[in-house]
Amino acid sequence: MTIAVIYGGTRPNGNAEILTDHTIQGIDVEKIYLKDYSIHSIIDQRHTEEGFQDINDDYNSIIERVMQHDILIFSTPIYWYSMSGAMKHFIDRWSQTLRDSKFPDFKTNMSSKRAYVIAVGGDNPTIKGLPMIQQFQYIFDFMGISFEGYILGEGNKPGDILHDENALFAASQLQKLFS
Repeated sequence: MTIAVIYGGTRPNGNAEILTDHTIQGIDVEKIYLKDYSIHSIIDQRHTEEGFQDINDDYNSIIERVMQHDILIFSTPIYWYSMSGAMKHFIDRWSQTLRDSKFPDFKTNMSSKRAYVIAVGGDNPTIKGLPMIQQFQYIFDFMGISFEGYILGEGNKPGDILHDENALFAASQLQKLFS
């Protein structure tokens, strides 16, 4: 069982990253920080004669790394009641990969994976973060990925997540599953 953590935050040591790191402490994972890469927005060319064109950015190298793992942990701050823009750009590009001849088995490969979401935000995230969780559920359902669970934590200022005892407990429980 191999694990990749896909971090969607832009702030170093942000609350989502802290909670995720608490979850994976002592576990061998590949950490992928989307903020460290250039991922261009998708240009929807599904219905053009030429189809999608290659984009000169880092996305393909990231998706190749992701595809090598059995378990995916999507770690994101909650921005405006949804996932971060970096995470959304990354997932939006899956539409292109589904039609890319360089990745003929993309959906089949992804459907063999298990996924978790760890997200932190302010403004009552355990309730107001649920639409984002539902969005991830729909994404995973479409791809055939098994959605195994999620943790929603509360934190706004740096380090606030360390005061959310429920989220920290949930992280420690999830960690036991990976150990």
